[in-house]
Amino acid sequence: MQETFFTSKEAAEITGCTLRQLQYWRERGVIVPVISDTGTGRSIYYSKSNLLELAAMSYWLSVGLSFDIASTTLKKLKDQEPELFISGKGKRFMLLSQAQERLLELVEFDRKKAIASLEKGQPVIPVWLDIIYQQLAEKLGK
Repeated sequence: MQETFFTSKEAAEITGCTLRQLQYWRERGVIVPVISDTGTGRSIYYSKSNLLELAAMSYWLSVGLSFDIASTTLKKLKDQEPELFISGKGKRFMLLSQAQERLLELVEFDRKKAIASLEKGQPVIPVWLDIIYQQLAEKLGK
């Protein structure tokens, strides 16, 4: 089966990102298109896994995560679960605050851990890729 690719304009329309965001993220190496990462306009193409990355970044930024935290989270996910964005099977993760180190730890979602962190007054940020993937699939009509 042949994979479908999307122009920058199509990727922006599908994910709700702006063309400038795509360009910025590409320049920063956060989300690199599968075809011609240095081109402009129609010579740049994104894969479905790239669309999931774009949708995830867009979502995290919309809920108030900083660019640095969102891009670090995306990098950690791609390192920890390299097939995650390729498979199209979403998993649920969460970012937990490590107050003593002032860091956010990315772990697979665990309801008991989340509740325990909340009871300690520490934030829990959901990273539910299954929901993001489902919304993206609906937009693609699949």
